[in-house]
Amino acid sequence: MIRFIARRLVETLLVLLVMSVCIYGLIGLMPGDPIDLMLTADPHLTTADVVRLKAVYGLDQPLVDRYLAWLGAAVHGDFGYSRLQSQPVLQVLAPRLGNTLLLMGISLAIALAIAIPAGVWAASRPRSLADNLINLFAFAGMSIPAFWLGILLIILFAVTLGVLPASGTASPGVNSLADRATYLILPVATLTIVTVGGELRYVRSAMLEVLRQDFLRTARAKGVSPRRVLFGHALRNAMIPFVTVVALDFGTLFSGAQITETLFGYLGMGKTIYDAIMGNDYNLAMVGLLLATTTVLLANLVADLAYAWLDPRITYR
Repeated sequence: MIRFIARRLVETLLVLLVMSVCIYGLIGLMPGDPIDLMLTADPHLTTADVVRLKAVYGLDQPLVDRYLAWLGAAVHGDFGYSRLQSQPVLQVLAPRLGNTLLLMGISLAIALAIAIPAGVWAASRPRSLADNLINLFAFAGMSIPAFWLGILLIILFAVTLGVLPASGTASPGVNSLADRATYLILPVATLTIVTVGGELRYVRSAMLEVLRQDFLRTARAKGVSPRRVLFGHALRNAMIPFVTVVALDFGTLFSGAQITETLFGYLGMGKTIYDAIMGNDYNLAMVGLLLATTTVLLANLVADLAYAWLDPRITYR
């Protein structure tokens, strides 16, 4: 197990290296740079000032040399400064990564708490009224775009009813858990609704597949109670493919969180990366995207480890 985890961590580092090349190249090929933005904002800058500033920040060097310089500094723990925030990149990203993980964690937990029981219930009663209603709910959730649903929730609860804040992470000067929770309600509801439908369908499909297996017929013939057959035998086997789906959905959930955070003005990784790209903040955008990639890769590693817990026949020796 330890060797497997070590090997996967090495593979993660290699993927991050490749991603850093791709991300840095794409950001570097974007039109304009921070000095060009400064030039448009300050008409008193001369051409000589622009040349001098580009030399100071290394923007006059070829793209490959700039990447190698950034990589060398990153290996030693120096990820540079954010031009927009005037702070070290890690100081900017650390609390915002925590905000995003909080948002995604709550949304995923609620979605699973709804999807697993509802999917099991629907699979145990195929083609019944409950199954049809659950499928209708799932298809409705899967069909709603996150940005459109978020706008509807803002109009209803923030504008019309005025009971919830439309954007932000906390009230100015207020540092309480209850206040922060009110700012999480709308983004969490948006992510949960657009996520739960797909997961519910996967649980139902996996359960229907397992419930047809011969070993469950044998368990029923031996007098095992229906509840134990359903939850003790069928659900555990159905969770193996579902864990893969949840791990893959983690990346989709992260992308959805970026849209939701931008829509609700929630200070998480999504809004930070968006603002950094729009403001040509190279260091902030680069490290933010790499942290997002790392989060998805670690989620897939956790899924691989969960396989062995769900099925003792699976080993990583």
